[in-house]
Amino acid sequence: MTGQMVDERAAGDPAGRRDRRGLLIATLALLLAVLLVGHRAVPNVHGLGSLVDSATPLLGLGVPPLLLAAALRRSRRALLAVALPTVVWVALFGGAWLPPAAGAGPASVRVASQNLRSGNPDPAATVGAVAEAGADLIGLQEVDDGDRVGTALDRRYPHRAAASTVALWSRWPIRDSHGVDTGLGWDRALRAVVAAPGGDLVVYVVHLGSARAGHTATRDETLAALAATVRADPASRLVVLGDLNTASTDRVFVPLTRLLHDAQADAGQGFGFTWPAELPVTRPDHVLYRGLTPTAAGVLHTPDSDHRAVTAGFRW
Repeated sequence: MTGQMVDERAAGDPAGRRDRRGLLIATLALLLAVLLVGHRAVPNVHGLGSLVDSATPLLGLGVPPLLLAAALRRSRRALLAVALPTVVWVALFGGAWLPPAAGAGPASVRVASQNLRSGNPDPAATVGAVAEAGADLIGLQEVDDGDRVGTALDRRYPHRAAASTVALWSRWPIRDSHGVDTGLGWDRALRAVVAAPGGDLVVYVVHLGSARAGHTATRDETLAALAATVRADPASRLVVLGDLNTASTDRVFVPLTRLLHDAQADAGQGFGFTWPAELPVTRPDHVLYRGLTPTAAGVLHTPDSDHRAVTAGFRW
């Protein structure tokens, strides 16, 4: 009798271990779903909340390993639990991969933005690739050598405005331009009025403060300053081009999303990641707008920069 009981326990052990491991997988799946839904509840201490916000689209990468582990453990409980973060991720981000609803009709104005990278060995090659995409307006950040960039662009873009290390090249006349203070102590942004064929278009070219792990205060302050400037701007047609050093999923981005639309979200497909250029995992580069209808948005891999360029088309 005792031997029989030992045999039964021994026989039941593997199933028990599978069940316990299945519980662990299910717990991890539930935690992943909670983080996806409530990432903005993570305290923003030393920029931790911003980091989690920006990485939220990548949290979907946790689903395949959990699904594989549940299948290997043959745990129905775990498989059902893994379905939860899958559904949540698709609900939050699946729409980004659908064909955009916008896009009907030709573009009246095409724009591009590129962070050239300070110390770029061949900025002319970088901007040349952007120009080949057919933009009417090109906003640039980290312009170290305006002469070399001008050599590549001035023939096709005869109108230029610049403030410190940001610049705008335009096919059409620029009626007015000036530097914009975002709280850095020097103007690393500009505002220009472009006399486009369809009417005046206000264009901001912006490079906000840098953000590093544990150090986001400067970036946050400059973003708030930009939002305040845009809020006070009376222009009905307005575009912001630039490296904002944060993703649109970051909680600090909210003041801008209340004022402007995101061209990639409205007329692009996919996340449009731009940094680092060789294997991008986030999107600090943006085209934001109001008073226009987006027709297209995308990302362009250019040579010699650590950022990819962002592009967008609009009609009046």
